[in-house]
Amino acid sequence: MAEMKIVSWNVNGVRACIKKGLYDWLESYSPDVLCIQETKAKPEQLKEPLRTPPGYHSFWHSAERPGYSGTLCFTKEKPKNVTLGIGDPKFDIEGRAIQIDFDGFKIVNQYVPNGGRDLKRVDYKLDYYQTLSDRIEEWHKEGLDLILTGDWNTCHQEIDLARPKANVKNTGFLPKEREWIDKLISQDLHDSFRDENPDLEGAYSWWSNRSGAREKNIGWRLDYFLVSNKAKSRVLGNTIHPDVLGSDHCPVELKWKA
Repeated sequence: MAEMKIVSWNVNGVRACIKKGLYDWLESYSPDVLCIQETKAKPEQLKEPLRTPPGYHSFWHSAERPGYSGTLCFTKEKPKNVTLGIGDPKFDIEGRAIQIDFDGFKIVNQYVPNGGRDLKRVDYKLDYYQTLSDRIEEWHKEGLDLILTGDWNTCHQEIDLARPKANVKNTGFLPKEREWIDKLISQDLHDSFRDENPDLEGAYSWWSNRSGAREKNIGWRLDYFLVSNKAKSRVLGNTIHPDVLGSDHCPVELKWKA
């Protein structure tokens, strides 16, 4: 049985994270697939081998706007197919997603829009969820097992953040955002980490840079994997790595039967 380590990490600027040890971690931990969000860079801004680390293929989807958003995938095995975006220009110009197809399964790496502190981008974010929902129906028809990962920018349940009552009016925990996660899961998917750890509290992947939130573990679980229900037997484990520094998010991992 071949086991793959699939890791997702919002690095909050890939160039900054490289300076903080991203590639040292990549070399030592050696994931088979690394899905990165919020690159804030274009590939031509990095010289080799930083653009494509040794032993990996790299696939960049950068935002048109400089220093903003963007997704990136490093894969040891060359995928059968790679698609940049989810087929809607208003999201694809921000580099929001990359689809990578392997033998029998598809990984979708995505950086879901943030609704903003002033909530001005909540409608844009909900439009993204609607587009994603439409694509899920299409992807299911392809017959591939689905792994949807990345920074979802929404906590699904109260257990997924340290202070739910204080955040019900903030983006990331608005009822209408959480309802979309319900809808996506209802499309023959499951939250792999929560399915394995239904009652585990304090499992977070993002912490504010203010007031020592990370040290106090006042966090949010914004990064996770939604996996096809029919592929549950291929899931070998789920891990959050809060000890890995370099960003305000930490890596999350799915162990997968390839």
